[in-house]
Amino acid sequence: MIIGVPKEIKNNEFRVSATPPGVHALVKAGHTVLVETSAGVGSSITDADYVAAGATIISTADEVWAKADLILKVKEPI
Repeated sequence: MIIGVPKEIKNNEFRVSATPPGVHALVKAGHTVLVETSAGVGSSITDADYVAAGATIISTADEVWAKADLILKVKEPI
C-alpha cells in the first residue's frame, strides 16, 4: 500500500501524522511511504530523517494525495 503524509496546513498546527520510527515500521511491513517535503519541520523532523527511515519525499501535497492509497493526517483536510 502507498501511504501519504502531507504537511498540515491549519493555523498553529505543528504536529505531523507520522514520525520516522513509524515510517520505518510501515516500510519494514512492505508499504511505501510518501512524505510531503517539510511535513515534519514543525515537529523538528527533517526530510533527511524521513529518507533515513525509508520514506520518499514528495514536493507537493497534491502529488501526495494523488499517489497515495491511504492518507495520514493530524487534522481533517480543508
